[in-house]
Amino acid sequence: MTNRDDKTLTSSGFYVSQEAPIHSGNPIPTPTAPAPDILRCAYMELVVTDLAASRNFYVEVLGLTVTEEDEDTVYLRSLEEFIHHNLVLRKGPVAAVAAFSYRVRTPEDLDKAVAFYTELGCRVERRAEGWTKGIGESVRVEDPLGFPYEFFHDVEHVERLAWRYDLYTPGALVRLDHFNQVTPDVPRAVGFMQDLGFRVTEDIQDEAGTVYAAWMRRKPTVHDTAMTGGDGPRMHHVAFSTHEKHNILAICDKLGALRMSDAIERGPGRHGVSNAFYLYLRDPDGHRVEIYTQDYYTGDPDNPVVTWDVHDNQRRDWWGNPVVPSWYTEASLVLDLDGNPRPVVARTDDSEMAVTIGADGFSYTRMGDEEKGFKLGNTL
Repeated sequence: MTNRDDKTLTSSGFYVSQEAPIHSGNPIPTPTAPAPDILRCAYMELVVTDLAASRNFYVEVLGLTVTEEDEDTVYLRSLEEFIHHNLVLRKGPVAAVAAFSYRVRTPEDLDKAVAFYTELGCRVERRAEGWTKGIGESVRVEDPLGFPYEFFHDVEHVERLAWRYDLYTPGALVRLDHFNQVTPDVPRAVGFMQDLGFRVTEDIQDEAGTVYAAWMRRKPTVHDTAMTGGDGPRMHHVAFSTHEKHNILAICDKLGALRMSDAIERGPGRHGVSNAFYLYLRDPDGHRVEIYTQDYYTGDPDNPVVTWDVHDNQRRDWWGNPVVPSWYTEASLVLDLDGNPRPVVARTDDSEMAVTIGADGFSYTRMGDEEKGFKLGNTL
Protein backbone atom coordinates (compact mmCIF):
# COMPACT_ATOMS: atom_id res chain seq x y z
CA MET A 1 0.00 0.00 0.00
CA THR A 2 1.11 3.59 -0.69
CA ASN A 3 -0.06 6.71 1.08
CA ARG A 4 -1.45 9.81 -0.63
CA ASP A 5 -2.20 12.57 1.86
CA ASP A 6 -4.55 11.06 4.48
CA LYS A 7 -5.71 8.21 2.26
CA THR A 8 -4.27 4.76 1.62
CA LEU A 9 -4.26 3.17 -1.82
CA THR A 10 -5.44 -0.45 -1.73
CA SER A 11 -4.56 -3.30 -4.04
CA SER A 12 -8.05 -2.97 -5.55
CA GLY A 13 -7.30 0.52 -6.87
CA PHE A 14 -9.39 2.73 -4.56
CA TYR A 15 -8.39 4.82 -1.55
CA VAL A 16 -9.56 4.33 2.03
CA SER A 17 -9.63 6.73 4.96
CA GLN A 18 -11.22 6.93 8.39
CA GLU A 19 -13.59 9.76 7.54
CA ALA A 20 -14.89 11.07 4.25
CA PRO A 21 -12.68 14.01 3.16
CA ILE A 22 -15.65 16.00 1.84
CA HIS A 23 -16.01 19.69 2.63
CA SER A 24 -18.70 22.10 1.44
CA GLY A 25 -18.12 25.73 0.50
CA ASN A 26 -21.82 26.41 1.11
CA PRO A 27 -22.79 24.31 4.14
CA ILE A 28 -26.24 24.13 5.66
CA PRO A 29 -25.98 25.40 9.27
CA THR A 30 -25.78 22.67 11.89
CA PRO A 31 -28.82 22.88 14.20
CA THR A 32 -28.29 23.10 17.93
CA ALA A 33 -31.28 20.76 18.35
CA PRO A 34 -30.27 17.07 18.34
CA ALA A 35 -31.14 15.04 15.26
CA PRO A 36 -33.72 12.22 15.44
CA ASP A 37 -32.22 8.75 15.86
CA ILE A 38 -32.88 7.16 12.46
CA LEU A 39 -32.94 3.37 12.29
CA ARG A 40 -33.23 2.70 8.56
CA CYS A 41 -34.89 3.64 5.32
CA ALA A 42 -38.36 2.12 5.63
CA TYR A 43 -40.59 2.94 2.69
CA MET A 44 -41.04 5.18 -0.34
CA GLU A 45 -44.33 6.71 -1.47
CA LEU A 46 -44.46 6.82 -5.27
CA VAL A 47 -47.08 8.69 -7.26
CA VAL A 48 -47.95 6.76 -10.42
CA THR A 49 -50.20 7.73 -13.32
CA ASP A 50 -51.57 4.24 -14.15
CA LEU A 51 -52.16 2.34 -10.92
CA ALA A 52 -53.13 -0.93 -12.62
CA ALA A 53 -49.98 -0.96 -14.78
CA SER A 54 -47.76 -0.15 -11.78
CA ARG A 55 -49.46 -2.79 -9.63
CA ASN A 56 -48.84 -5.38 -12.34
CA PHE A 57 -45.15 -4.43 -12.55
CA TYR A 58 -44.43 -4.52 -8.83
CA VAL A 59 -46.69 -7.44 -7.89
CA GLU A 60 -47.00 -9.77 -10.88
CA VAL A 61 -43.53 -9.15 -12.31
CA LEU A 62 -41.33 -8.33 -9.28
CA GLY A 63 -43.34 -10.32 -6.73
CA LEU A 64 -43.88 -7.77 -3.96
CA THR A 65 -46.70 -8.67 -1.55
CA VAL A 66 -49.89 -6.62 -1.38
CA THR A 67 -50.61 -5.75 2.25
CA GLU A 68 -53.67 -3.64 1.50
CA GLU A 69 -55.15 -1.73 -1.42
CA ASP A 70 -58.05 0.44 -2.54
CA GLU A 71 -58.98 2.13 -5.80
CA ASP A 72 -56.32 4.85 -5.40
CA THR A 73 -53.48 3.21 -3.43
CA VAL A 74 -51.57 -0.06 -3.21
CA TYR A 75 -49.43 -0.90 -0.15
CA LEU A 76 -46.61 -3.36 -0.84
CA ARG A 77 -43.95 -5.12 1.19
CA SER A 78 -41.00 -7.44 0.65
CA LEU A 79 -40.92 -10.97 2.01
CA GLU A 80 -38.87 -10.34 5.16
CA GLU A 81 -40.64 -7.12 6.19
CA PHE A 82 -42.86 -7.02 9.28
CA ILE A 83 -44.07 -3.42 9.08
CA HIS A 84 -47.10 -2.62 6.96
CA HIS A 85 -45.28 -1.67 3.76
CA ASN A 86 -42.02 -0.78 2.03
CA LEU A 87 -43.60 0.83 -1.01
CA VAL A 88 -46.76 2.84 -1.55
CA LEU A 89 -48.16 3.29 -5.05
CA ARG A 90 -50.59 6.20 -5.11
CA LYS A 91 -52.50 7.25 -8.21
CA GLY A 92 -51.88 10.84 -9.24
CA PRO A 93 -51.55 13.19 -12.21
CA VAL A 94 -47.73 13.45 -12.24
CA ALA A 95 -45.27 10.59 -11.67
CA ALA A 96 -43.11 11.63 -8.72
CA VAL A 97 -41.93 10.79 -5.20
CA ALA A 98 -44.10 11.98 -2.33
CA ALA A 99 -41.89 10.77 0.54
CA PHE A 100 -38.56 9.20 1.43
CA SER A 101 -39.60 7.61 4.71
CA TYR A 102 -37.39 6.63 7.66
CA ARG A 103 -38.21 4.81 10.86
CA VAL A 104 -36.85 6.37 14.07
CA ARG A 105 -35.94 4.61 17.31
CA THR A 106 -38.55 6.07 19.69
CA PRO A 107 -41.73 8.19 19.58
CA GLU A 108 -39.72 10.99 21.20
CA ASP A 109 -37.55 11.16 18.09
CA LEU A 110 -40.51 12.74 16.32
CA ASP A 111 -40.18 15.69 18.71
CA LYS A 112 -36.48 15.85 17.80
CA ALA A 113 -37.29 15.83 14.08
CA VAL A 114 -39.71 18.74 14.52
CA ALA A 115 -37.16 20.78 16.51
CA PHE A 116 -34.25 19.93 14.18
CA TYR A 117 -36.02 20.96 10.97
CA THR A 118 -37.88 23.89 12.51
CA GLU A 119 -34.55 25.40 13.57
CA LEU A 120 -33.44 25.15 9.93
CA GLY A 121 -36.54 27.06 8.81
CA CYS A 122 -37.96 24.08 6.94
CA ARG A 123 -41.63 23.39 6.39
CA VAL A 124 -42.69 20.77 8.95
CA GLU A 125 -46.03 18.97 9.28
CA ARG A 126 -46.99 16.43 11.95
CA ARG A 127 -49.99 14.12 11.80
CA ALA A 128 -51.09 11.97 14.72
CA GLU A 129 -52.85 9.61 12.30
CA GLY A 130 -49.96 9.48 9.83
CA TRP A 131 -50.08 9.95 6.06
CA THR A 132 -50.49 6.32 5.00
CA LYS A 133 -52.26 3.22 6.31
CA GLY A 134 -50.26 1.09 8.72
CA ILE A 135 -48.02 3.94 9.86
CA GLY A 136 -48.78 5.88 13.03
CA GLU A 137 -47.88 9.40 14.05
CA SER A 138 -45.49 10.87 11.50
CA VAL A 139 -43.54 14.01 10.72
CA ARG A 140 -43.05 15.11 7.13
CA VAL A 141 -40.65 17.88 6.13
CA GLU A 142 -39.36 19.68 3.08
CA ASP A 143 -35.67 19.40 3.85
CA PRO A 144 -33.03 22.06 3.01
CA LEU A 145 -32.03 20.07 -0.08
CA GLY A 146 -35.59 20.13 -1.43
CA PHE A 147 -36.56 16.53 -0.66
CA PRO A 148 -39.77 15.35 1.08
CA TYR A 149 -38.71 13.30 4.11
CA GLU A 150 -40.90 11.43 6.59
CA PHE A 151 -40.08 10.15 10.07
CA PHE A 152 -42.22 7.68 12.05
CA HIS A 153 -41.95 5.14 14.85
CA ASP A 154 -45.33 3.47 15.48
CA VAL A 155 -46.35 0.88 12.89
CA GLU A 156 -48.89 -1.84 12.28
CA HIS A 157 -47.16 -5.21 12.33
CA VAL A 158 -47.98 -7.71 9.60
CA GLU A 159 -46.86 -11.28 8.98
CA ARG A 160 -43.18 -11.58 8.13
CA LEU A 161 -43.17 -14.00 5.21
CA ALA A 162 -39.54 -15.09 5.52
CA TRP A 163 -40.61 -18.68 6.26
CA ARG A 164 -43.32 -18.80 3.57
CA TYR A 165 -41.17 -20.49 0.96
CA ASP A 166 -44.33 -21.47 -0.90
CA LEU A 167 -44.65 -17.77 -1.77
CA TYR A 168 -41.06 -17.27 -2.94
CA THR A 169 -40.43 -16.73 -6.63
CA PRO A 170 -37.03 -17.31 -8.31
CA GLY A 171 -36.44 -13.55 -8.14
CA ALA A 172 -37.75 -13.04 -4.59
CA LEU A 173 -37.31 -9.50 -3.18
CA VAL A 174 -36.62 -9.77 0.54
CA ARG A 175 -35.81 -6.27 1.86
CA LEU A 176 -35.94 -2.59 1.04
CA ASP A 177 -32.25 -1.68 0.92
CA HIS A 178 -31.80 1.99 0.04
CA PHE A 179 -32.78 5.18 -1.73
CA ASN A 180 -30.66 7.21 -4.15
CA GLN A 181 -31.17 10.97 -4.50
CA VAL A 182 -29.98 13.39 -7.18
CA THR A 183 -28.72 16.74 -5.91
CA PRO A 184 -26.68 19.54 -7.52
CA ASP A 185 -24.22 20.05 -4.65
CA VAL A 186 -23.02 16.72 -3.24
CA PRO A 187 -20.67 18.12 -0.53
CA ARG A 188 -23.49 20.32 0.81
CA ALA A 189 -25.82 17.31 0.87
CA VAL A 190 -23.22 15.13 2.59
CA GLY A 191 -22.60 17.69 5.33
CA PHE A 192 -26.31 17.97 6.03
CA MET A 193 -26.81 14.21 6.12
CA GLN A 194 -23.87 13.89 8.52
CA ASP A 195 -25.62 16.39 10.81
CA LEU A 196 -28.63 14.07 10.59
CA GLY A 197 -26.45 11.22 11.86
CA PHE A 198 -25.50 9.48 8.60
CA ARG A 199 -21.99 8.11 8.00
CA VAL A 200 -20.28 8.11 4.61
CA THR A 201 -19.16 4.67 3.45
CA GLU A 202 -18.00 5.36 -0.13
CA ASP A 203 -17.65 8.31 -2.49
CA ILE A 204 -16.45 9.26 -5.96
CA GLN A 205 -14.04 12.19 -6.42
CA ASP A 206 -11.41 13.49 -8.82
CA GLU A 207 -7.91 14.83 -8.15
CA ALA A 208 -9.25 18.38 -7.96
CA GLY A 209 -11.57 17.37 -5.11
CA THR A 210 -14.85 17.52 -7.03
CA VAL A 211 -17.31 15.12 -5.41
CA TYR A 212 -19.58 13.29 -7.83
CA ALA A 213 -21.48 10.99 -5.46
CA ALA A 214 -21.48 9.73 -1.87
CA TRP A 215 -23.05 6.72 -0.14
CA MET A 216 -24.33 7.11 3.44
CA ARG A 217 -25.81 4.76 5.98
CA ARG A 218 -27.68 4.45 9.25
CA LYS A 219 -28.14 0.68 9.29
CA PRO A 220 -24.83 -1.29 9.06
CA THR A 221 -24.76 -1.74 5.27
CA VAL A 222 -23.20 0.38 2.54
CA HIS A 223 -26.11 2.82 2.45
CA ASP A 224 -29.62 3.81 3.36
CA THR A 225 -29.36 6.60 0.82
CA ALA A 226 -26.85 7.99 -1.65
CA MET A 227 -26.38 11.48 -3.03
CA THR A 228 -25.66 11.48 -6.76
CA GLY A 229 -24.51 14.71 -8.39
CA GLY A 230 -26.91 16.07 -10.99
CA ASP A 231 -29.86 18.35 -11.59
CA GLY A 232 -32.11 18.07 -8.57
CA PRO A 233 -33.78 17.52 -6.20
CA ARG A 234 -34.87 14.28 -7.91
CA MET A 235 -35.09 10.60 -7.03
CA HIS A 236 -32.58 8.41 -8.85
CA HIS A 237 -33.80 5.02 -7.64
CA VAL A 238 -35.30 2.92 -4.89
CA ALA A 239 -33.56 -0.42 -4.25
CA PHE A 240 -34.80 -3.81 -3.08
CA SER A 241 -32.52 -6.68 -2.04
CA THR A 242 -32.49 -10.29 -3.07
CA HIS A 243 -30.65 -13.09 -1.27
CA GLU A 244 -28.40 -14.12 -4.16
CA LYS A 245 -27.29 -12.88 -7.56
CA HIS A 246 -29.09 -15.79 -9.22
CA ASN A 247 -32.36 -14.13 -8.09
CA ILE A 248 -31.42 -11.13 -10.21
CA LEU A 249 -30.67 -13.33 -13.20
CA ALA A 250 -34.08 -14.95 -12.75
CA ILE A 251 -35.74 -11.53 -12.92
CA CYS A 252 -33.96 -10.86 -16.21
CA ASP A 253 -35.11 -14.21 -17.58
CA LYS A 254 -38.69 -13.50 -16.47
CA LEU A 255 -38.70 -10.08 -18.13
CA GLY A 256 -37.42 -11.67 -21.32
CA ALA A 257 -40.09 -14.37 -21.21
CA LEU A 258 -42.79 -11.71 -20.74
CA ARG A 259 -41.38 -9.68 -23.65
CA MET A 260 -40.63 -6.89 -21.16
CA SER A 261 -36.87 -6.71 -21.65
CA ASP A 262 -37.22 -3.01 -22.46
CA ALA A 263 -37.80 -2.50 -18.71
CA ILE A 264 -34.11 -3.37 -18.17
CA GLU A 265 -32.11 -0.14 -18.27
CA ARG A 266 -28.74 -1.35 -17.06
CA GLY A 267 -27.14 -4.61 -15.94
CA PRO A 268 -27.04 -7.18 -14.58
CA GLY A 269 -23.56 -6.49 -13.30
CA ARG A 270 -21.28 -6.06 -10.32
CA HIS A 271 -20.69 -2.60 -8.86
CA GLY A 272 -17.23 -1.44 -7.84
CA VAL A 273 -18.85 1.01 -5.43
CA SER A 274 -20.61 -1.13 -2.76
CA ASN A 275 -19.34 -4.40 -4.33
CA ALA A 276 -22.99 -5.35 -4.87
CA PHE A 277 -24.53 -7.27 -7.76
CA TYR A 278 -27.14 -5.09 -9.44
CA LEU A 279 -29.90 -4.66 -12.00
CA TYR A 280 -31.66 -1.38 -12.89
CA LEU A 281 -35.26 -1.43 -14.12
CA ARG A 282 -37.73 1.27 -15.13
CA ASP A 283 -41.34 0.93 -14.04
CA PRO A 284 -44.29 1.95 -16.27
CA ASP A 285 -43.89 5.61 -15.23
CA GLY A 286 -40.11 5.58 -15.64
CA HIS A 287 -39.36 5.41 -11.91
CA ARG A 288 -36.04 3.60 -11.55
CA VAL A 289 -35.84 0.48 -9.37
CA GLU A 290 -32.60 -1.26 -8.47
CA ILE A 291 -32.46 -4.94 -7.57
CA TYR A 292 -29.43 -5.33 -5.31
CA THR A 293 -27.52 -7.99 -3.41
CA GLN A 294 -24.24 -8.89 -1.68
CA ASP A 295 -22.82 -5.65 -0.33
CA TYR A 296 -20.88 -5.64 2.96
CA TYR A 297 -21.09 -4.86 6.70
CA THR A 298 -20.21 -1.31 7.80
CA GLY A 299 -21.35 -1.16 11.42
CA ASP A 300 -18.02 -0.74 13.27
CA PRO A 301 -17.25 2.83 14.37
CA ASP A 302 -13.90 2.74 12.54
CA ASN A 303 -15.32 1.39 9.29
CA PRO A 304 -13.02 2.80 6.57
CA VAL A 305 -14.40 5.12 3.89
CA VAL A 306 -13.73 4.05 0.29
CA THR A 307 -12.95 6.82 -2.23
CA TRP A 308 -13.07 6.03 -5.95
CA ASP A 309 -11.44 8.01 -8.76
CA VAL A 310 -14.13 9.31 -11.15
CA HIS A 311 -11.99 8.15 -14.09
CA ASP A 312 -11.77 4.57 -12.82
CA ASN A 313 -13.68 2.47 -15.34
CA GLN A 314 -14.57 -0.09 -12.64
CA ARG A 315 -16.19 2.20 -10.07
CA ARG A 316 -19.74 1.93 -11.45
CA ASP A 317 -19.34 -1.51 -13.04
CA TRP A 318 -16.60 -3.80 -11.73
CA TRP A 319 -16.41 -5.52 -15.11
CA GLY A 320 -15.79 -2.21 -16.89
CA ASN A 321 -19.03 -2.13 -18.85
CA PRO A 322 -20.22 1.35 -19.92
CA VAL A 323 -23.09 3.07 -18.14
CA VAL A 324 -25.99 4.05 -20.38
CA PRO A 325 -26.42 7.85 -20.57
CA SER A 326 -30.02 7.72 -19.29
CA TRP A 327 -28.71 6.40 -15.97
CA TYR A 328 -26.91 9.73 -15.48
CA THR A 329 -29.50 12.10 -16.93
CA GLU A 330 -32.97 10.76 -16.07
CA ALA A 331 -34.61 10.70 -12.64
CA SER A 332 -38.00 11.14 -10.96
CA LEU A 333 -39.43 14.43 -9.78
CA VAL A 334 -40.08 14.92 -6.07
CA LEU A 335 -43.10 16.68 -4.53
CA ASP A 336 -43.51 19.31 -1.86
CA LEU A 337 -45.92 18.69 1.01
CA ASP A 338 -48.79 20.13 -1.05
CA GLY A 339 -48.18 17.58 -3.79
CA ASN A 340 -46.57 19.97 -6.27
CA PRO A 341 -43.37 19.06 -8.16
CA ARG A 342 -40.29 20.73 -6.75
CA PRO A 343 -38.33 22.91 -9.21
CA VAL A 344 -35.15 21.27 -10.50
CA VAL A 345 -31.88 23.18 -10.04
CA ALA A 346 -29.01 22.53 -12.47
CA ARG A 347 -25.71 21.14 -11.25
CA THR A 348 -22.83 23.58 -11.85
CA ASP A 349 -19.94 21.29 -10.84
CA ASP A 350 -18.58 18.87 -13.44
CA SER A 351 -20.91 16.00 -14.21
CA GLU A 352 -19.73 12.42 -13.90
CA MET A 353 -21.03 11.67 -17.38
CA ALA A 354 -19.17 14.59 -18.94
CA VAL A 355 -15.78 13.74 -17.45
CA THR A 356 -16.03 10.14 -18.66
CA ILE A 357 -16.68 10.65 -22.35
CA GLY A 358 -19.95 9.17 -23.56
CA ALA A 359 -21.03 8.22 -20.04
CA ASP A 360 -18.45 5.59 -19.00
CA GLY A 361 -17.22 5.21 -22.56
CA PHE A 362 -13.57 6.12 -22.09
CA SER A 363 -12.20 5.62 -18.60
CA TYR A 364 -9.13 3.74 -17.47
CA THR A 365 -8.95 0.24 -16.08
CA ARG A 366 -5.30 0.43 -14.99
CA MET A 367 -4.00 3.88 -14.04
CA GLY A 368 -0.98 4.86 -16.11
CA ASP A 369 -1.36 2.08 -18.67
CA GLU A 370 -2.06 4.07 -21.84
CA GLU A 371 -1.66 1.11 -24.17
CA LYS A 372 -4.14 -1.39 -22.73
CA GLY A 373 -5.50 0.37 -19.67
CA PHE A 374 -8.47 1.99 -21.36
CA LYS A 375 -11.80 0.45 -22.30
CA LEU A 376 -13.71 1.96 -25.18
CA GLY A 377 -17.45 2.29 -24.68
CA ASN A 378 -20.23 1.82 -27.17
CA THR A 379 -20.90 5.54 -27.58
CA LEU A 380 -17.61 6.37 -29.35
